[in-house]
Amino acid sequence: MSTSYLPATTDSIAQALEAKTPEGISILYRVLENPSSSPESLRIKEQAITHLSELLRQENRAEELRSLLTQLRPFFSLIPKAKTAKIVRGIIDAVAKIPDTSDLQISLCKEMVEWTRAEKRTFLRQRVEARLAALLMESKEYSEALTLLSVLIKEVRRLDDKLLLVDIDLLESKLHFSLRNLPKAKAALTAARTAANAIYVPPAQQGTIDLQSGILHAEEKDYKTAYSYFFEAFEAFNALEDPRAVFSLKYMLLCKIMVSQADDVKGIISSKAGLQYVGPELDAMKAVADAHSKRSLMLFETALQNFKPQLEEDPIVHRHLSSLYDTLLEQNLCRLIEPFSRVEIDHIAELIELPMSHVEKKLSQMILDKKFAGTLDQGAGCLIIFDDPKTDAIYPSTLETITNMGKVVDSLFVRSAKVMA
Repeated sequence: MSTSYLPATTDSIAQALEAKTPEGISILYRVLENPSSSPESLRIKEQAITHLSELLRQENRAEELRSLLTQLRPFFSLIPKAKTAKIVRGIIDAVAKIPDTSDLQISLCKEMVEWTRAEKRTFLRQRVEARLAALLMESKEYSEALTLLSVLIKEVRRLDDKLLLVDIDLLESKLHFSLRNLPKAKAALTAARTAANAIYVPPAQQGTIDLQSGILHAEEKDYKTAYSYFFEAFEAFNALEDPRAVFSLKYMLLCKIMVSQADDVKGIISSKAGLQYVGPELDAMKAVADAHSKRSLMLFETALQNFKPQLEEDPIVHRHLSSLYDTLLEQNLCRLIEPFSRVEIDHIAELIELPMSHVEKKLSQMILDKKFAGTLDQGAGCLIIFDDPKTDAIYPSTLETITNMGKVVDSLFVRSAKVMA
């Protein structure tokens, strides 16, 4: 960094933008070193900070962005608190756009929380803490994120900052969903909707609410309602050209598959809106829909292998497809073994086109779950199917008679106790 400062003027900004990136960064640093604190100089310096943040982001210089926030602290005392908040959040957003900086972002947010607490900048601190909680959740540090959120929610509710409250309630819902606590996830989402109904909510935030609503309804197997929420989220994100639009569309297709309407998938993908997002995400769902339509477990397995990042590594899709796969596998196995009383496991594996070890494991699980009566003779490599045991009708009738007699005796005992009294 140069020791000689430049005048804080529009010409200096223009000079920095015209120069090559390293030189432009140097010029902007020199503008910020200008000691002048006139209103015009402060305005120019704000522009310089915005351009500097963008250039450092383009160069992936995350550590310099972090240092910049520390260097700007004296400058923040000269400008309004609202502008300070805008600059701080802008620099944190710039760091977030640089790949593999999760730990740095968490560290930076913690530093800023300490500074805002010392400076008593409550408005900014609450927003940075909300961002920190989101980062902790992404890093799977759920306990720390939950502790931070529980304190923050109480504080924001007292201040009645509804826009921030919507963000925090949504974040809490996602956090409880990650911890598999669905009742609390639904309660937090309801709180977010209640707060959102009282104010104007930006379309992106409304889309986030709808997306979370769809995820929770899908978790409860209410796929038709989930589809309508995902559709609303898709329309909102599509209008904003938000990257989350493709995930909303992907989950819409998932809902169609789960309600056995896999034939509709091709039509949705080939629609005007769907064609904008053609790529691996939609190709993965198309492959699953094709396998479901043909009731082919081999095609299902192939789709899972070919599109592992899109299917296996997406926790929402993976959970529902695992359920669908198990159902399809059980139905196919029950259909195949129905004609037999004794059959080689190798033969079943050949018929269903799956590895023998996989089939053997699933059959043993189905026997334990009492999906059918049978046993595995692993020495001979055979499955022995028993006839369905027929229960004698006299046993339930006898149990019912004994239960009724017990009720009569209890009733007589109560009546005799009243007479004796």
